[in-house]
Amino acid sequence: MLSFDNTEISFSGKSNKDLNRSYWLFKMVSNRTFVSIGKSLTTFAIQTHLPIKGLIKATIFKQFCGGETIEECDKAIKELAKFNIGTILDYSVEGKESEIDFDACSAETIATIAKAKNDKSIPFCVFKVTGMARFDLLEKVSSKIALSAPENLEFERIQNRVNAICKAANIAGVPVFIDAEESWIQEAIDELANQMMVLYNKEKAIVYNTYQLYRKDRLPYLKKSFEVAQQLNYFLGAKLVRGAYMEKERNRAIEKDYPSPIQETKENTDADYDSAVEFCTENISRIAICAGTHNENSSMKLADLMQKKSIPSDTKNIYFSQLLGMSDHISFNLANANFNVAKYVPYGPVNEVLPYLIRRAQENTSVKGQTGRELNLIMKEKARRNLK
Repeated sequence: MLSFDNTEISFSGKSNKDLNRSYWLFKMVSNRTFVSIGKSLTTFAIQTHLPIKGLIKATIFKQFCGGETIEECDKAIKELAKFNIGTILDYSVEGKESEIDFDACSAETIATIAKAKNDKSIPFCVFKVTGMARFDLLEKVSSKIALSAPENLEFERIQNRVNAICKAANIAGVPVFIDAEESWIQEAIDELANQMMVLYNKEKAIVYNTYQLYRKDRLPYLKKSFEVAQQLNYFLGAKLVRGAYMEKERNRAIEKDYPSPIQETKENTDADYDSAVEFCTENISRIAICAGTHNENSSMKLADLMQKKSIPSDTKNIYFSQLLGMSDHISFNLANANFNVAKYVPYGPVNEVLPYLIRRAQENTSVKGQTGRELNLIMKEKARRNLK
C-alpha cells in the first residue's frame, strides 16, 4: 500500500553522509533570519569575488542541483534511475537580457533534448520563455500594447527560438514543458505554448503548458484550453503546479492597485489543484499531465484517482514530479509503487544559478510545514540508521 511515511524507501538514494548533510541544510533553511542574512551575504560574496563557490557547491548546490553542465548531471541522472525515477534537465540560469544570451539558452535547451533522445532516464525537457526573451517585451505583448517595428522583429526571434526547441522535441520524440511565470507576462507565454501545441501535439502531447492553480483563473483556463484542443484536434499537455510567485504577485497587485490574481486561501488553491487533476484524469485519453507538487495529499489523491478509474500506474500520460533535493518521501515512494516519477534537476554555473538556489531556500521557509516535514522524516531515518 502506498505510503509517504516509509523513510527507508524515501531516503534509499542517500548515504549516511548525504542524509546528515540534508539534515543540517534543512535545519539552516528553516530559520528565516539565517536565510535572509545568508541571501545578502552570499550575493555580496559573489559580486565581490570572494572564494565561496566551493562552499556553495558542496552544500546547497549539491542538494538542489545536478551540476554545472549537462555532463556533470550524469551522476544524478544515473542515481535517480536506479530507483526508477526520471530526470528533467532544467537549465536554471536566470536574469539575462542580451540576444546572445537568449540564443545560448535556446541552444542549451536543444542540447538537453539531444541528451534526452538517447537516454530513457530523461522523459522530459523544460524551459522558461524568459530564458530567451526580454521580460519587458513579454509584458508588453501580454498587455496587448502595440509593438514598434524593431520590437516586432525581436518578438519574431523569440517565436523562432521557442519553435526551434519544440520542433527539436517533436523530432526527438521528447516532450517539453514550457514553465509558467509571472501573471503579467503569462498571456504571451500561453499564446506561444498554444501555438506550439497546435503544431506539434497532433499525435500525442509533445508540448506542455504549465497551469499555476494558485491563480483564481487557471482552473477555468485549463478547461477552456482543453475545449480549444478538442476543437482543433490536438492533445493537451498540462503540467499542473500550485505556483511560485505568490508574494511577488500580491505585492505587485497592492502596489499597482488591482485585484490580486492569487487565491485568497491555501484551501482554495488546494481545491482548484485537486479539481484540475480530476478534470485531467476524466479526459486522460486526450490530456497528458505532469503533477508537479510537493503536496502529499494531492499526490495521494491522484494515485487513488488512477486506481479508481483503472488507469495503470505506469501510463505514459501521467507523471508525478518534484524538485531535486526536496520531497524525496513522495518521489521515492511513488516510484517504488510503480508510478511514473521525474525529478526536476536544475543545472548551470554556480554563480548564475544562485538566484534559483536562493528561491529554493526562501521557498522552504515560506511554505508552511514544508521544512518541518522534511526535517522530521530525515530525523526519523537517522534514528532508524542509528546515526547521531
